[in-house]
Amino acid sequence: MPDTRKARSRAPVPAARRAQEGLVLFIALIVLVAMSLAGVSLMRAVDTGTVVAGNMAFKQAAIMVADRGTQNAVQWLQANSAGAVLQNTNTGAGYFSSRPVVEPNWFDPASWSESAAVNGGAPDASGNVVRYVIHRMCTQPDTAYNGMNGGVANECALFYAASAAASGGSMAVGAPQFIGSPQIYYRITTRVEGPRDTVSVIQTSVLVSI
Repeated sequence: MPDTRKARSRAPVPAARRAQEGLVLFIALIVLVAMSLAGVSLMRAVDTGTVVAGNMAFKQAAIMVADRGTQNAVQWLQANSAGAVLQNTNTGAGYFSSRPVVEPNWFDPASWSESAAVNGGAPDASGNVVRYVIHRMCTQPDTAYNGMNGGVANECALFYAASAAASGGSMAVGAPQFIGSPQIYYRITTRVEGPRDTVSVIQTSVLVSI
């Protein structure tokens, strides 16, 4: 039996519609690329944030470890405060009897060639290496705080603790007060080199009686 169905012909798609469909596809591709780039950027931002947070944690840990160097320096000063030991430079102990003429760059490793090290310079369990130097805040090296060096008077940063009682027990205005022995300022500079190349430098000033 012959097929009596009529063949149906598809009407041609108008050119305007084809152009519209092509434009939609193009826009969809642009959106897809933009979303992909946004996803990559988000991943990079998360990775960068993680690295920064990790570096900050190591930096904070290095600052806390610096207390060890400061404590070692204070103990050394206390143990050598008697006599004239602190009048003379001792680079083996990281001690200098005068302040630097020019302030060094404390982040430069070359500035620490004559420093003292905690644990002999070996890193601790967290990988931190602690070094410190001590400076007596005086202008002349190897000289008494009130002495002369080559005809130049030594000038030191001193602190005098004045007595609350006036001379002779008088409380009159302007009456002279007893002044005790002076104390000299010493500056302790501690450098901590930790993991991920983190470096922290801490400075502390302490007073030591003469």
